[in-house]
Parts: sequence; C-alpha cells; structure tokens
Amino acid sequence: MINSVQLKNFGPLTEIDWQNLGSINLVIGNNGCGKSFLLKAIYSAVRTLEDFKRGDNPDRPDHILLNKLFWTFQAEGVGNLVSSSSSTDLLFGLTLDGHKFSYKLTKPFRNAIDGWINDVPPRKDNSIFLPAKEILSFYHIILKSRQQDQLLGFDDTYLDLARALQISPGKDFMDAATREIWISDNSPKSGCGSWDFQQATSNLKGLIGGEINYDETTNRWYFEHEEFNKKERYAMGATAEGIKKIAVLDRLLKNGYLNENSIIFIDEPESTLHPEAISTFLNIIAILAKHGIQFFIASHSYFVIKKLFLIAQEHKLSIPVLSKEGESWQQSNLLHDFPDNPIIDESIRLYEQEVDLAFR
Repeated sequence: MINSVQLKNFGPLTEIDWQNLGSINLVIGNNGCGKSFLLKAIYSAVRTLEDFKRGDNPDRPDHILLNKLFWTFQAEGVGNLVSSSSSTDLLFGLTLDGHKFSYKLTKPFRNAIDGWINDVPPRKDNSIFLPAKEILSFYHIILKSRQQDQLLGFDDTYLDLARALQISPGKDFMDAATREIWISDNSPKSGCGSWDFQQATSNLKGLIGGEINYDETTNRWYFEHEEFNKKERYAMGATAEGIKKIAVLDRLLKNGYLNENSIIFIDEPESTLHPEAISTFLNIIAILAKHGIQFFIASHSYFVIKKLFLIAQEHKLSIPVLSKEGESWQQSNLLHDFPDNPIIDESIRLYEQEVDLAFR
C-alpha cells in the first residue's frame, strides 16, 4: 500500500505532501485543478515499479519511467512536465509499504532521470487506472492506435486497461458447489478468498445485471444478461455506459489481473452512474478496500464525498482527502470531519436556497 506521496513542480501541481494515506483516498476539486493529473503521476510511478524486473524484462527503471511518463501524459516531451513557472526541478516521491521511491527531472531537461532512489522490492501485483469514460466501445481502436501504429492520442491508462481486459477469466472462485464451504469458520478472514470479498465481487455482477465477455470468433465485446436460466447477449453499443464501466472492474477481478494487493485509480466514479448505483459501487469499493486493495479516487461530486463520509463513519475507516482550495491543496480525513471545499459550499448553498424558497 502507498503510505505517502510528495510532488513538487509537477505540471500544474506546485507542491503536495500527502501523508498517512489509507485504503481509500479521495482527491476533490473543480474541473481543471489537477485531480486526474495527480492520479496519473502516482500511477506512472507505481506501474514503473511493477514493470521493473518483472519476468525477463531487462529494462532499467529510469528507462521504464521515462517511457511511462511520455505515453501517460503525452506532452511534447517529458521535460515539459516540469512546471514552466518555476526555476526549480520537478520532484516526485512516494513510500510503498514503508519503502522509498523518488526521482527528479532537472531544468533544463536532458532526457534523463536524476536523483533516483528505489528501495521498493519488485512488485508482482498490478495497478490499474479506470478513466472517467468507458473503453469497451473503442477497445480495438486503442490497441491498434497504440500497439500497431504507435500514435499519440490514447494515453497509457487506456492502453494498460485494454491489455488487462485481454486476459480471459477463469472459473469463478466461489461457485454453487463451494459456496457453503466459505460460509464456515474455515473461510479466510481477509483477501480474495474471504466471504465478503467474494460477495462484493458477486454484487458487482448484480449491480450491472450481468457481465461482459469477449467473443473470439467475432472479436467483439458483449454484455451478457441471464434471465429465466437463459443468457441474452447485447452488443456494446446497446449497453449503458455506466454498466460498461462497472463491468470492467468486475472483469479484472475475475480474470485475476487484480488481487488483494492491487492499487486501483478511479477517475470520476460518478460519471454516467445514477445515485443509487454510485452508492452501491462505493459500498463495494469499501469492502474490497477492507481486504487489501488500495483506491485513489478523483471526484467533483458532492454525492461521492457524502457517501464516502458515511462509509468512513459507519466502518470507522480512515479516508484521507486532498482538496484543492484556491491555489493550495488542503488535507483532511472523512473519518474526522467533512472537508471545507467549494464543491461542498455550493451544495450547501443550494440546499439553503431550497429551504428558503419552501418557507416563502
């Protein structure tokens, strides 16, 4: 699990020192404040640590990172990530399970990573970035554009997700024959084998009313819904975008790409989901987080903030919040209080306006 993150002069992010991170971490702020940028900066670092020394990969970590930064941010050059308004270097650091990882990009940039520190043991687990938009509708376009044509356009968060979806799921961990076994006292208390972890993944399928599957004969994704013991198949174009977004997480849990040590970055979970689905989705995230998966969520939805606040209170769960207020970032925790932020202020103002109109 990531314990802390530090950035300085990283694009629009002037300076951030985010400490005491938890299993669920929330970044809030208005559009364009740098929420997604921050998630991508952390994601690039974690993916570098995951690719380094994986299998027979001979690449040096600094080369992996440079490539990851270029294809994730797709600036004209990696050196453009260094804040133009500052005369000092770009600095990035994080601790993962107590181990330090950091680097810097100097000005002027020489296409090299400086100040490299990596005490993090090679990771066998996978992180993933779930963008605000679903990707199944243009899955093949992503793969062709990046893998075959090697064109800018779809960044690495999209490519990594498309590649992860290519893995075919195995048999569901908890089928009908073994369900009763996991109810017994012998079931694992934590991790993928625990009862409520399996129940949470089952609830994902229930939330969307089915699952996505890839037909290798037609080379197309389909949404499959079972009704009256009969499977109905729907084309992706006829499937709601919100269903497709949640179905992607369901697929990655079933195909083994994600496990209890994974880190999941979610950009705007509220996008294309109705309030009830958002609430259920966040409840499922809370259960998965309880068993080891770490989440970084970026949002500008009052509904998401309020629901996570209620989850923090109900489960006594620390949910650190990084909130953009004016030119600075403020830290708070939903376990202790509601953050002071323009998003919340506007929601309260509308509520007060509604009350005022009701009593006129």
